[in-house]
Amino acid sequence: MPPTRWTVLVLHGPNLNLLGEREPAIYGRATLAEIDAAAARAGAARGAAVESFQSNHEGALIDRLHAARGAVDGVVINAGGLTHTSVALLDAIRACGLPTVECHLSHPAAREPFRRRSRIAPACLGAVSGFGADSYVLALQGLLAHLEARRVGSEPGTTP
Repeated sequence: MPPTRWTVLVLHGPNLNLLGEREPAIYGRATLAEIDAAAARAGAARGAAVESFQSNHEGALIDRLHAARGAVDGVVINAGGLTHTSVALLDAIRACGLPTVECHLSHPAAREPFRRRSRIAPACLGAVSGFGADSYVLALQGLLAHLEARRVGSEPGTTP
């Protein structure tokens, strides 16, 4: 296992504490604890410590983003339903100044029309959606590729 080079915060928004029970046909059967464990393993394999935080409260997510400033290197966020409504969360992501990847278990663009617009997308590097629990690991991998490329001065997917 490589030495820890990065610290990543994984934020989970409203109702994600019910994963594994809530609408498994849409969100899958993996629990939040299983998703967090998979992200921690994937991060450790690439030299990243992964911290996870879930709240059903917008303000708690914003407070956690503020606390992340200077404490972590990047963020993976599944804002749940707040993705589509929260200008305050958009502003908090921008204010924290950390590279952030948006993540969703389902594919919002293939769902109800109100889910097709992400309020937080303008503050994020990119998004991963539609791959169930694997979306978190894929988002983490993308974020780590960005951090590694930034360290060596190139863009992800290019040769330095």
